[in-house]
Amino acid sequence: MSAEDIASLEAAGLGHIGAKVQALLDRQAHDRHEIEWRDAKIEKLTFEMAQLRRVKFGKKSEQLDAGQKALFDEAVDADLAALEAQLAELMAAKRKDTEPAPERPKRAALPPHLPRVERHHEPSNTTCPCGCRMTRIGEDVSEKLDYTPGSFTVERHVRGKWACAKCRTLTQAPLPAEVIDKGLPTSGLLAHVLVAKHSDHLPLYRQEAIFERAGLALPRSTLAAWVGVCGVRLQPLVDAMKADLLRLPVLHADETPVAMLAPGTGKTHRAYLWAYASGAFEDMRAVVYDFTESRSGQHPRSFLGHGTGSAWKGSLVCDDYAGYKALFLDGGITEVGCMAHARRKFVELHLANKSTLAATAIEFIGQLYGIEREVKDLPAEERLRERRTRATPSVQALHKWLLEFRPKVLDGSATAKAMDYSLHRWAALTRYLGDPALPIDNNFDEQQIRPWATGRKNWLFAGTLLAGQRAAAIMSLIQTAKLNGHDPYAYLRNVLERLPTQPASRVTELLPYRWQTARQRTEQERNGR
Repeated sequence: MSAEDIASLEAAGLGHIGAKVQALLDRQAHDRHEIEWRDAKIEKLTFEMAQLRRVKFGKKSEQLDAGQKALFDEAVDADLAALEAQLAELMAAKRKDTEPAPERPKRAALPPHLPRVERHHEPSNTTCPCGCRMTRIGEDVSEKLDYTPGSFTVERHVRGKWACAKCRTLTQAPLPAEVIDKGLPTSGLLAHVLVAKHSDHLPLYRQEAIFERAGLALPRSTLAAWVGVCGVRLQPLVDAMKADLLRLPVLHADETPVAMLAPGTGKTHRAYLWAYASGAFEDMRAVVYDFTESRSGQHPRSFLGHGTGSAWKGSLVCDDYAGYKALFLDGGITEVGCMAHARRKFVELHLANKSTLAATAIEFIGQLYGIEREVKDLPAEERLRERRTRATPSVQALHKWLLEFRPKVLDGSATAKAMDYSLHRWAALTRYLGDPALPIDNNFDEQQIRPWATGRKNWLFAGTLLAGQRAAAIMSLIQTAKLNGHDPYAYLRNVLERLPTQPASRVTELLPYRWQTARQRTEQERNGR
């Protein structure tokens, strides 16, 4: 029916019919758009999976040495599992109700020598709706693999079957929902694998050997598949955390190079890991990592939403990297310099040749840091007052000294470069004096980069772009949990247990800075009553 037909219905006094027809047409257009989007996404995922399989089994991959091959294979296996999980969700949405569900392959039984821990699940009420008492007529048993450092255990989930002889009603408690539906691992085992890989920096091939010593050989391809699926399931939490981060008025930004294996070449190229952290004086403590193929300034622009209708605006604490400059030119973002970078230039100079000029600059900057140590825990207004009365004279003295001695230093020398760094960024370096919410440097964010610097020594490189992005997402949750004083294993275990049944509208309750243990939630509910 066309728009003209609807108009004629309205002219004939049948506007309510026209409105219903229009609503049906709008719904039809929306459904068609959804189907087209889903088909395009399925085609994209299918293509990416084919590409990954071609790379994994291609001749070039066989040219890698043993260590590179192991790391590359586990990254590709995790990527494939993540893509398969996303594809399965899309196919399930597309599949018609009339189509029978495909048969799942049967899993091999867990070894009998592993100790068993039984978890019994019985109905809360064994009285039939007809009033009769039900009788237990049997049970179903399923087994899941759990792990505590050094030993495996098997959880036996025993679900009693209760029946009413009168009305032939059968009741059985459901199994707890799992992140990996009908999978082998418990949330505890999944959390252990994730923390060992992304916090303790143990590649999966090393975990495979550790598990084998504990009594059960788990292939690294299986471990990689678990990591891939967990990455997909945890991504909504990282997205929600990023949304919270971009509501803050002050952010830190820093980046570090990470080697990434170029598919099909056996060589690595330089990718980058970006860390975006909440302001040092913000109540919310969080960091979100972003893994990219290059150091292009387009990446921070994209992360902060510039070029869209919801671009972040505020004060960005960062170094002098040119990639950030376009953000300041766009307007809405104020540059805040890092005094630690300025000091570092003079420290390097002093270590190299015991420069007296460098020592003087270090002494001036040291006075500023001494004041910051004393005022960092004060309320905002007092901190601002102390900075203005005590730090401003020292800053002015440093600026006067730089202007006086810079003309006496040879252009192009290391001393000139150290002085020019501070003079060219003077407004950004001293902006913290006028705003108590701003820190003196970017050290808080540099500390969030440190786990990646440690990890590089163990895993050497990221296997693929997807693997790097997945690691960035999982590390965002782990590092933010640490910032909020949580044990990352306890946090992830609890989150993976709750995530399958957590309503999407309440997913923010699982974010590290809002997360509570079961005891804390019980106490809060008791106090609330």
